This record gives sequence, structure tokens and C-alpha cells, in this order.
Amino acid sequence: MTETTAVYVDGYNFYYGRIRGTPYKWIDIVRLFERLVHEQTPSSQLTLVRYFSAFCLARFSTHGNASTIAQDSFLRGHEIRHGTRFQKTMGTHTHDRSGTKMPRYVDGQPFNRADRVRVWKLEEKQTDVNIALAMYCDAASGRFSQLVVCSNDSDVEPVLRAIREDFPGIRLGVITPRRPPEEGAVAHRNMMSSLSANADWARSHIHDEELACCQLPDRIQTGKKPIDKPAHW
Repeated sequence: MTETTAVYVDGYNFYYGRIRGTPYKWIDIVRLFERLVHEQTPSSQLTLVRYFSAFCLARFSTHGNASTIAQDSFLRGHEIRHGTRFQKTMGTHTHDRSGTKMPRYVDGQPFNRADRVRVWKLEEKQTDVNIALAMYCDAASGRFSQLVVCSNDSDVEPVLRAIREDFPGIRLGVITPRRPPEEGAVAHRNMMSSLSANADWARSHIHDEELACCQLPDRIQTGKKPIDKPAHW
């Protein structure tokens, strides 16, 4: 029996948990998760990948305007290649224009609430609630027999628990955007047990080889101006 599947990707979590600092930023998300989900559920048919993030702000980006152009190319490339199988939902970023006072970290010194410095505080908004709403609505629609979320954020736990209680016939999966454990490597944040406990299956990491073989073409034809892989990616 075919498992009609939808995947929900927390873009911020995916980028900072697995993609940042690698040469794999030009990742084909649909192709990657089609492969990963098929390994866990060979009968799966991936019909939809929902991607959740926020538009980057040039003033806070390492490459300025080039970063916003790169993000736009990445999203449009997916829409051109995958059509309605790829759908994006974009939230917002907020920042404290006056600066937020936070306790200063001093190596070897105990926490001192009174010793504060003013910092830029940038926050992504709406992603968690957008993921929860989309997953629950898709569960209620009856269109899918399997829902898979890519995140390592405990904020996803309530919607997994709710779907498990209200729609027990739906199979739930979790893919954590983490590097595989390697001997001598710097320790990474563990997989959230609260997520795996509310899923039928969970995958704790994504390999470099899987990212490498699921890259978008360096040039994507559009019928007009082609979309090229960003130079700094």
C-alpha cells in the first residue's frame, strides 16, 4: 500500500543544524527528502514538501544583498523544478532597534546578572506556528497517510502529539537536521527525545554523501533568465 507523504521542513533549523558551513547550500530539498523518506518507508510517495523560513535581512547577512538574492534564487529554483510539489511559507524577522541588554559571558567567570552589554537580538517569527497549522490541517484533510517533519525543535512536539491523538491512522516521522556522530568530532545537540517519542519513526542525522548527491543543477533554465547557483555558495 502506497504511503502518500508530506514533508515539513523548518528551514532555519535545517540550515543551522546541517547546512551551514558546508558546500551543500544549493540543496534540492525535494530530492533529498524523497530519498530519506523512501529509506524509512519504501512504500512512500512524496507528493508535497512544505518549506518554512523567513526572508533574510541584508543588513544582518554576511554577504549583504547577495544573501537575499541567493535565498530568492534557491526558492525560485525549487518552484521551477518541482512546481506544486514544493510550497514555501515565509514568516518574518524582528530585531530590537535600540539593542537588547544581555548578561555578558566571561570565560571562567560565574554568571553575573548585573554585568550586561547591549546586543542585536534578531528573531525569526511565525515558523513554529505555521508548521503546526499546516501539519494539523493536512492531517485533517485526509490527503496524506504519512507526515514527516524535519526539525530538532521541541516546539514541534505539541502538534505531533495532537495528530497522534486525533488522527491515529496517520504515520508520523521525524528527521533531525544533524551531522552524524564522528569520533573526535565536536559534540552536536542531541536529537530531541520528545519528538521521537511522538513519532512512528525517527532519523537522527543526515550524511554528507546524501547532501552531495541531492544538489540542484548549477544552472536552472526558466524560459527567461536562468537561475544560477550563487557564487558564494
